[in-house]
This record gives sequence, structure tokens and C-alpha cells, in this order.
Amino acid sequence: MKRRDFMNWVGLGGIASSLPVAIAACSSQTTPVSRDWQTVGTSAELDKTGQLLAKNSPAGPVLVVGTSNANLTAVNPTCTHAGCTVAWKAETKKFVCPCHDSEFGIDGKVQKGPATEALKTYAVKIEGNSVIVKPS
Repeated sequence: MKRRDFMNWVGLGGIASSLPVAIAACSSQTTPVSRDWQTVGTSAELDKTGQLLAKNSPAGPVLVVGTSNANLTAVNPTCTHAGCTVAWKAETKKFVCPCHDSEFGIDGKVQKGPATEALKTYAVKIEGNSVIVKPS
């Protein structure tokens, strides 16, 4: 084997061996959501309107509705149809998407389409003055 051919093979091997590192560096990186209880707000914030929207919580986007531990519900408010943020309608006890009028029950299940998948739900409770959720 000639010296030039050998050097070409060494160079090609070096490039090929660094390819997985380059691909990993260019791929999208998401921060894993913790599976532990996460604080999303205070009970005072929740009691003001009966709902608490935490768009950037450690658990991801969370909408908590209710006013006491007995009737708290927490969902990911991102509509499963088009990604809009659903709103809680207390008078009908439904989450409603403003984009295409999908409706979800208090349990996050679809009641009216076009959405076909339920909203993600969270375990939720109040500890001290904090509203905390745990991804299911």
C-alpha cells in the first residue's frame, strides 16, 4: 500500500469515527421531565380564579383547576389536535380549545372533536402554600 493511500484511509477512518458525535451534537436535545413532585404555583394564585396556568413549570405546561385538595385537577393544557392552549370553562366544567372548539372533560378525555386524544393528566395536591404536580 502506498503512503498516500494509507493516509487517505486513516483520514477517512477519523472522519467516520467522529460521525456519531457530530450527529448527536446536531440532534435536538430535550430536557427530561422529572418524575417527582414539582411546584407549579401557590395556593393563593389558584384561589384567586379557581385555576392556575404554569406554562413553563419543571413538569412542562400545566393547568390546575379547583380550590381545595378535594377537587383539584391538573392537565397539560396543550390541545392534542393542533397544539393550542385549552381554557377551563367552569360553568360547563370542560376544557375548551379556542382554535377548533375541541372539548375535554375534567378527566382530560375528549368529549367533542376534532381532537381524538385525551389531554395528559397529572396527580396534583397542595402542600403548605404550594400547588404541586407529579407527571403520571
